[in-house]
Amino acid sequence: MDVGLTGYGRYVPEEVLTGAEVAEQSGLPEEVVVEKMGMRHKHVCPPEDDHCTDMAIAAAEEALADAGLNAADLGLVLYHGSEYKDYIVWSAAADIAERLGAANAYATESYTLCAGCPVAVRQARAQLLVEAVDTALLVTATREEDLLDYENERSSFMFNFGSGGAACVLEADPAPDRQKAVVRESAAVTDGSFAEDVVMPGGGSVNPTTDDTVDGGLHRLDVPDPDGMKERLAPVSLPNYLEVADEALSQSGYGRDDLDFVAVTHMKRSFHRTLLEELGVDPEEDAYYLDDYGHMQSVDQVVALDEGHDRGRVAPGDVVLLLAAGTGYTWSATVLEWRGA
Repeated sequence: MDVGLTGYGRYVPEEVLTGAEVAEQSGLPEEVVVEKMGMRHKHVCPPEDDHCTDMAIAAAEEALADAGLNAADLGLVLYHGSEYKDYIVWSAAADIAERLGAANAYATESYTLCAGCPVAVRQARAQLLVEAVDTALLVTATREEDLLDYENERSSFMFNFGSGGAACVLEADPAPDRQKAVVRESAAVTDGSFAEDVVMPGGGSVNPTTDDTVDGGLHRLDVPDPDGMKERLAPVSLPNYLEVADEALSQSGYGRDDLDFVAVTHMKRSFHRTLLEELGVDPEEDAYYLDDYGHMQSVDQVVALDEGHDRGRVAPGDVVLLLAAGTGYTWSATVLEWRGA
């Protein structure tokens, strides 16, 4: 049995924050934000609109239309977006399923931070292969830009965080003329020594919400030891990206020489180039750099794939790699064989 990708969609808010504006708010040089961090602008949400469920639903409706399906056809709705969502300790997946009208689906959530897209595809594919369900909708959204303090230099590597949503439809054994891609194998690796390097100090059981945590600004993302994190992450990040890429490719019957397009998490411009060159692909022709979006957690892969496809960089017969990493720290990859339906 094959598992096919039959539709996808994405959504970004209209409001934009430019690299120059981030530089002004943070005190960083504009060249550092735009060129080094690789963010010309990003989409951000107004406080009262575009909650995670709203963005996920907008992307889901586009994905369902692309697949030629109705919400009632779904057996699974899997939300793999941000835990910072409409409410805390709450199922966004259930709300999304209800609002879409997915009356025949069960709803659940998967959270691997920014490594979430390949992991969620892997999880859904496994359920489709054992025929637990025959159609799955994967939805994601983030607005973690809300959690940034641009005056906190320790968290500057997250100043590229933007907002958006994405969705894709996976089906068990769809007709060949309905397949955009066949979903092949995945890989992931975690180094838990980074588990507490990026935190929101206030609001959990360790430091419950109080007037003091709110007044102290503890409900924003922070990096307690940025120099230590950078020193420990630098030697392992590239090898771990390459490890999961190679494993997913090998398990799918491919190698780096077979790669045609890589849809990868937004990262600083120089590392993006280094990673793709190590994989043996052209950073300009065989990928899409998200400098018009910034980093949108597990939304990145669908947007990069869509932008690459629109530019003619993804064609029938291509081997596509969804590649991601997220704090914690997990690296993940999934292989697609593009059909182009």
